[in-house]
Amino acid sequence: MANGLPRKVIVNERAAKRLRQGHVWVYTSDVLNDADAQPGALVHVIGPREKVLGSAIYSSSSQIKLRLLGREALGSEGELLHLIRQRLGEAISYRQKVVHDSDACRLVFSEADRLPGLIVDRYKDVFTLQVLTQAWARPERKQAIVEGLQALAGAENIVERAEARIRELEQLPEMKSALLHGSKSSTVFTMNGVKFHYDAVGGQKTGAFLDQRENYAAAARYARGEALDVCTYQGGFALHLAQVCEKVTAVDISREVLEVAEQNEQLNAGALKTEIEWIEGNAFDLMKDYASTGKQYDAIVLDPPAFAKSKKHLESALRGYKELNLRALKMLRPGGVLVTCSCSFAVSEDDFLSVLTEAAQDAHRSVRILEKRTQAMDHPILLGIPETYYLKCLILSVF
Repeated sequence: MANGLPRKVIVNERAAKRLRQGHVWVYTSDVLNDADAQPGALVHVIGPREKVLGSAIYSSSSQIKLRLLGREALGSEGELLHLIRQRLGEAISYRQKVVHDSDACRLVFSEADRLPGLIVDRYKDVFTLQVLTQAWARPERKQAIVEGLQALAGAENIVERAEARIRELEQLPEMKSALLHGSKSSTVFTMNGVKFHYDAVGGQKTGAFLDQRENYAAAARYARGEALDVCTYQGGFALHLAQVCEKVTAVDISREVLEVAEQNEQLNAGALKTEIEWIEGNAFDLMKDYASTGKQYDAIVLDPPAFAKSKKHLESALRGYKELNLRALKMLRPGGVLVTCSCSFAVSEDDFLSVLTEAAQDAHRSVRILEKRTQAMDHPILLGIPETYYLKCLILSVF
């Protein structure tokens, strides 16, 4: 801060227009003068004709140079710390209204909760936070987040999750996931009556696919008979389907996650209608083999990882989605249900629908849309920030 006040970062008209339209990102190419702001600094954003556009957090290394916090011009670090607590309170209050049948949820979803670059998840009595930008790595701000979670959400155990790639991009020091507060980092949580193990300092992801919670329950409303869950991860869909289906097969390429999935099955043994057959394998190869041998199912779930991390991967991603869905459509019995998902932001809803339409035509199947769904409500979609809408989930009836 200059003279105790945030520095003034000047942006061009393109950035100003983007902010006026509701987005909160300013890219490096749209910054005209960064006023020698320090990594993670609180700054004022100045547009054409010296108009103050609001307050933002600054990154010295990211292509997203500024993330807007609000239209007001915060005057001090103390005001920012107050804002953090206020926004945390709003985020927690929102989850209390929209999260049901679960003791796990996403408490803070970055831009969608107006704390851009911050993710906070709750798994029963273990809370995790992940820093995606330099600003929240500053000790006094991280401490404010921890204290806010303790006071507002009763957080007794808080783990900071570290993702090496993001920390490298933000030029933050290397670190491993570690306990910030409390004494435990693993727990058992419940979604829709189904129990799951969670280890905050292990595992592949920040979370255990909390964004699919409502889609898990929806899939179980439609699926019956013999079911196949492709890219099962830790068994989210499979465990829900096993409550209602006669037979469930679940596939994933990772032996590590399948071991957790099997442990999750044991947790729920008394509530499941059938045992789950867990298979380690590549989804594309397995679907090809199953289709060639004439295997048929009453329900198939496709929940692959993001095929397109950016627009440059869009074409190959669409080919991947089409191949998986085409094989699934051919393997479904008449009247069967296909639950198909894309978590690639770069693949729009229209793109996904087009791929499914082409796959249905090539498979010579008639397909009825039962439901068009998105991520769970604790991962809110904010108008003006399309990046907050990333998960597409369609439930289809196939004839």
